[in-house]
Amino acid sequence: MKKLRLLFLWLLPLSAAAQEGYEIKVTFQPFRNQYVYLGHYFGRQYPIVDSALLDDKGQAVFSGSKKLPGGIYLVGYPNKSGFFEILLDQHQRFSVIADTATLPSISFVNSPDNDLFRTYQQAMISRGEALAAKRKLLGNAKTASDSAKIHAEMEHLDRDIVNFREALIKDHPGTLLATLLIAMREPEMPPSLGNPRTRQDSIATFDYYKQHYWDGVNFFDGRLAYTTFFEEKLDKYFNQVVAPHPDSVIREIDWMMGFASINREMEKFLLLKFVNRFLNQKYMWEDAVFVHLFEKYFAQKDYDWLTEKGKKTITDRAYNLMANIMGSPAAVIELPDTSGKSVKLYDLPATYTLITFWDPKCGHCREVLPKVDSMYRSKWKSRGLKIYAVAKETDGTREDWLKFIREHKLQDWTHVYYSKVEERARISANIPGYSQLYDVLTFPTLYLLDKDKRIIAKKLSYEQMDEVLDAKGRGQ
Repeated sequence: MKKLRLLFLWLLPLSAAAQEGYEIKVTFQPFRNQYVYLGHYFGRQYPIVDSALLDDKGQAVFSGSKKLPGGIYLVGYPNKSGFFEILLDQHQRFSVIADTATLPSISFVNSPDNDLFRTYQQAMISRGEALAAKRKLLGNAKTASDSAKIHAEMEHLDRDIVNFREALIKDHPGTLLATLLIAMREPEMPPSLGNPRTRQDSIATFDYYKQHYWDGVNFFDGRLAYTTFFEEKLDKYFNQVVAPHPDSVIREIDWMMGFASINREMEKFLLLKFVNRFLNQKYMWEDAVFVHLFEKYFAQKDYDWLTEKGKKTITDRAYNLMANIMGSPAAVIELPDTSGKSVKLYDLPATYTLITFWDPKCGHCREVLPKVDSMYRSKWKSRGLKIYAVAKETDGTREDWLKFIREHKLQDWTHVYYSKVEERARISANIPGYSQLYDVLTFPTLYLLDKDKRIIAKKLSYEQMDEVLDAKGRGQ
């Protein structure tokens, strides 16, 4: 059983999203005089939209003056330890009869959507049991011919499931179940692409798969947001099908949002999905995707489902990333060196520049910086790399900074000191601090720049920076 969970804090209460009249009568045995809950899927979340008190006969009514958005809904147990599923679409006045002793069997009154859903579930259960039995037989098969026979029988059962789903889609067009089954489809390859043998064949197969991945799926259909599999389908598409490049990802997002923007629930679902995915980047290039999301969908727009705290989080993160997008010129830094002389980042001529943000009192910095220096002396210096090291004052002092440099013999670096006084002065003048400009969240933070001081790698370990430099040396 899964537990119901409240949706993350960025969303306002979902009761405000309802539309025109629902009444769902629930009989739920053996519970008495306890609250049951009505929720729905929202990707991997389970927001609660209503609650009702069971009487001494185990009966309760969920009701509201506006219809709820269609999708897969969940009736939650009184202790929130589990739930069972129902469909909710056009028919929103019906009865549900359930008993924990006989679940997943549920009865409905005046609900054709759920009658069809129940028929489908029962058919899938029986076919699933048949497949499980075949798998068990396969595990005990003694000969190759026995295995081949069982494999053929399993393929027949798989085809039977596909045919059963296709028949439901054909016989019940426009229903929520048909919509869900269409969205669950995988592209079926034509025979000519079924067995690729050359690189060109593989490319053609991939292109066909991508072109037909969303066949029949309407991104303006908000009912898909109230499922679990739709988010899984999205994840698979972006992880396995879309090229890992900001232009490719942005193009796909904008294509989807062009349709989704006409449906409140799907627009909300996709924007939250994308923002949460790219808020903290897994790869360096993803900063451009997040900034695009902010500029196009949040900077000049307000949404009734987004709290002020949520919008501020998105805005602040976007501003932190804007100054250091991959391929863009690094933000200007000008700070005093060990002698007190002001040194500009852009005055440091070098084939490559490694900016190192660190803290003299940081334990991890004490471990990593000597290793960076060792790599610099053994490999990087000969490639024309120079290090511009920015020490940020936190709990330590200028003397701690100078002592660290002396003890670890970091004499061949350009050292500058970013004091608390300097940071306060910038903030008072309404100028972003260097930590904000470079999105420094931990120490040490490394940036690799080219000869024109454009960002070519960031927030990687020194070992990964070495790999980037090796790749550059090979012309990649």
